Amino acid sequence: MTRTEPLLTTTVAEFTAAKHQLLAARGRQVGNAVGHQLTLGLVPTMGALHAGHVALMRAAREQCDVVVATIFVNPLQFGDPTDLERYPKTLDEDLRLLGEAGVDVVFAPSVEEVYPNGLPAVSVQAGPLASVLEGASRPGHFDGVLTVVTKLLHLGAPPFGGVAEPVGYKAFFGQKDAQQLALIRLMVRELNFPVDIVPVPTVRESDGLAMSSRNRFLDAQDRENALALSATLREARRRVEAGEPLDVGGLREQLAAAPGVELDYLELVDALTLAPVGEAGNAERVDAESAERLLVVAARVGSVRLIDNVIL
Repeated sequence: MTRTEPLLTTTVAEFTAAKHQLLAARGRQVGNAVGHQLTLGLVPTMGALHAGHVALMRAAREQCDVVVATIFVNPLQFGDPTDLERYPKTLDEDLRLLGEAGVDVVFAPSVEEVYPNGLPAVSVQAGPLASVLEGASRPGHFDGVLTVVTKLLHLGAPPFGGVAEPVGYKAFFGQKDAQQLALIRLMVRELNFPVDIVPVPTVRESDGLAMSSRNRFLDAQDRENALALSATLREARRRVEAGEPLDVGGLREQLAAAPGVELDYLELVDALTLAPVGEAGNAERVDAESAERLLVVAARVGSVRLIDNVIL
């Protein structure tokens, strides 16, 4: 069913008022329903939305009474000013998609609204986990991510009282950004944020390419070359399901030799800690009863840096 566009807010005051009013209204609707806990769902995004983002919204809609989304291109997480400048901004189309997905309120602030004093004097340091994989190639990136996520989690939180008691709080993030997800989970756990982090599986194009806002920058040849990433991950999953040696080293060599692919890394890691699993060059098997593992990949195809992963 087609939904009307969500309420657009651009200031903290507008967003807070709209969110609280919706919670109060929804609380009156559910009334004294036995066993029902009023729940608010937050979906932070940087806009340029696609079906992967819509999956986040729909998951929130299924689990929550009120759903709010944020659209904010965070300058703190861009090391290259050119990359920040060319990040696509498609607010009108984003609002249409959010409405169809059932989002109630959108918070799309300016940089000045989020950082009123310029660069924040106090920020979140992501720690050692942010120095590997993506962090090794993008120094400071995850400090910027966690700083803005901290602000958005606080701004999106339900009131502590006065609406309905209690109000649950969930935030939804995509599995495609596996390192970001792991760091946010770690931050929430270690700093005792009162929010449940809900991971949502990666959404793929019909040919297997993981959906990303950056895919629009791939020309036709690069788009074809980029399929080598998802093909490698599919082969890894096939080997695991067949009980065959995974041989990450061999997969890495094959991907590095793929046309148009400049490989950064292909690593087998623990899904929660991102710690390396085994010796990547060995022909290791992944035990079905072991902790959840991820095979993570990053590569540049043409001018575009792409990341992907598969759960093993």
